[in-house]
Parts: sequence; structure tokens; C-alpha cells
Amino acid sequence: MEKKKINISAIQMCAKIGDKQANFNKITELTSKINKTDVIVLPEVWNIGWSCADFIKNAEKIEESETIAFLTKIAKEKNANIIGGSFIQKAEGDIYYNSCPVLNRNGELIALYNKNHLYSYYGCNEGKYISKGKNPVMVNLEGINFGLTICYDIRFPEIYRAYRKWDADIMVNCAAWASTKPIPWEMMTKSRAIENQTYMVAVNQYGPMKNNETNLGHSRIINYNGNVLNEILEDEGVIQADLNLQEMYNFREKCAILNDIKEIYEVEKI
Repeated sequence: MEKKKINISAIQMCAKIGDKQANFNKITELTSKINKTDVIVLPEVWNIGWSCADFIKNAEKIEESETIAFLTKIAKEKNANIIGGSFIQKAEGDIYYNSCPVLNRNGELIALYNKNHLYSYYGCNEGKYISKGKNPVMVNLEGINFGLTICYDIRFPEIYRAYRKWDADIMVNCAAWASTKPIPWEMMTKSRAIENQTYMVAVNQYGPMKNNETNLGHSRIINYNGNVLNEILEDEGVIQADLNLQEMYNFREKCAILNDIKEIYEVEKI
């Protein structure tokens, strides 16, 4: 297989609740710091912030989406593919999804992933407003396969294993992950990379939400062995990393752990 390298840029920012223009301005400011990259990754609901009660009034139809129009502009200006975090999509029949758009370097929308797992615990009620997506979505950018997930999806290793079985190279998780759960974020972002022998790009919001809650931050780019290549803790900013896919392919050949998976694990209950 030919050698493949790709540069990833991840943006960590603090979204203002319900203020799209302020959030557009913030992304414009942060992307201005990127000189050259292949893929820009944004966090979950960066355009409106994390407030489930405000989701419906800020939802957008695909064909009229000002968020996608904004990302198209950024993609063209930076000559970069964009994994656009997520926005609230209004679909036919007044159904709403937490959707991750992917745009190519020409600013064309080439993929859309709808969040498969909705978080509705400890006072959070995403599932009250949003419908579950039906399928995982893997997108090919620059000849490299990206498996798309959003926030709470990371608690379900099955979706990542499915991507790996379909030859995923890089897993992406776009999140608005609360600061009350630092250990799960730390452990699971690394675990999903290690157990699937893939790179992981985990991009989170940082700072205040509503009701005195805060997002954790701690966006990070992790390699197939669980080593952190770059990260940002408590701040807004951009992190970048060059990913060497050939190194990952060589490692997989030397340590082909997926070959040892049993088709069925039947539990003997004693």
C-alpha cells in the first residue's frame, strides 16, 4: 500500500448559546491561525452551543442551512476538507437530528452523519428533542477512511468496531462533553484508538454552557497505540498533527489483533 500522510487540525472553542453569528466569528478567528491543513474538525453543536431546550428553534434544513453555507466558505478559503462538528438538522416531517456535515475542499457537502446515540441522563434530555440516526457513516477524504461519531457515541465501542471492520483509518468524535466527566473522556478516547488500531481525533467544546455547567475541553489527537500526538486542555485554540498512515498499517501487520476476534462470544453462566 502506498505511503499516506495527512495533516489534521482540530478546533476547540467555547460556543455562545443560541448566537450563531458570534460562533461563526469565533471559527473565522480560529481558522485564520491555520496556514495549511488537509482536514479541519469542529466540535459538536459549535454553532449554537449545548442547550437541548434551544435545539429546535435553532434547527436548519439542509438546503437552507446557514451553517453549511458558512462551512462551505471556510473550506474554500482554507482549501481544506471540513468535518463540521454538528448542527441541529430539521428533516422532513418535523424530525430533528444532531448531524455532522462533511465538506470537501471545494465546499461541497459530501456526507452527513446523524448521531446514533442520544444522551438523556442526569438532567440532560437530548432524546426529547432529537431522533436517533439510523446508521454509522464512514467518509473517504484524501484516500483515507474517517469513521464519524458524536459525543455520547464514544460510550459504545460497537460503532467503532463496525467502522474498523470496514477499514476505517481515523475515528472522529465531535463532542460537547461536560467537565464533570473527565475520566471517561480521558479513557475512552484512548481506548477506541487502541482497541481498533486507528488514529482518533477527539474534539470537544470548552467553557460555560447553561445552568453553571461547563464543557471539559481537552481536545486531543491520538495515535493507534494510544499516544497523544497533540492536545489542548482549558482554552480555545487549534491543535494540529501529521498522521502517518503507513506506520499504522505496518503496526497492524505485525500485531493483527482483529484476526483473533471470535465470531460469537457465547457466555456460559454458572
